[in-house]
Amino acid sequence: MPYPAAASNDVPAIELDRVSRRFVSPEGKAIMALQNFSMCVAKGEFCAVVGPTGCGKSTTLSLITGLAAPSAGAVRIWGKPITGIDPRIGFVFQSDAVFPWKSVLDNIAAGPLYRGENKAQAYERAMEWIRRVGLVRFERHYPHQLSGGMRKRVALAQTFINEPEILLMDEPFSALDVQTRMLMQDELLHLWSVNGASVVFVTHDIEEAIALADKVFVLTSGPATVKTSYEIDLPRPRDVAEARYSPRFIELSRQIWNDLRDEVHI
Repeated sequence: MPYPAAASNDVPAIELDRVSRRFVSPEGKAIMALQNFSMCVAKGEFCAVVGPTGCGKSTTLSLITGLAAPSAGAVRIWGKPITGIDPRIGFVFQSDAVFPWKSVLDNIAAGPLYRGENKAQAYERAMEWIRRVGLVRFERHYPHQLSGGMRKRVALAQTFINEPEILLMDEPFSALDVQTRMLMQDELLHLWSVNGASVVFVTHDIEEAIALADKVFVLTSGPATVKTSYEIDLPRPRDVAEARYSPRFIELSRQIWNDLRDEVHI
């Protein structure tokens, strides 16, 4: 059954309303991952989420996808309660979710084919995305023949080819070296500026959060709730490398770290 598009820009793309999430550990102990957690993401807004390790950042993404249900509170997409997996949502994982037995071209075409698109059209669009992410001449290569940055480009193309209205990203660049990571951050901002999706980007890196986002949510230590949020008023379009040298970037980085420091247990 098709999902309706958002009726109004005033309706949040994503809304977590006083959500709690409890689960049972393998030892049978009840653990609260989120408690009284509220967060809104507007249409086309790029939001980053930072917090201590194990505080529940990834659990937040699971609730938005519908893979997990809240124990209390409500999660809504475009104003409607989540009732299952929503095809308007794209997800980029920390590890590359590519098929190792498929070529780059076949990996990128897989999503449209699964959704019932004509094969010729799916492969034509896959080639267009290969051009967009700079993988021309590598379309017949397999994942093991690619560098980490190139595999991440495949993962981004796999996601964006499906034209997601909501994009969830769980530390997607954490395994990359610093130079490749910055290149991929710029690539992501370019693709997002064209796509216009609403983004929730989970990261441990405060500087990455500031460089990419319109808004940064700081979470408490577990059970997580939103401690504070920061509007990132750096101009767009944004060059990731250049933005880091601006006085405003340094000021935001200091403010967010001071806020997060009390939640980090060393």
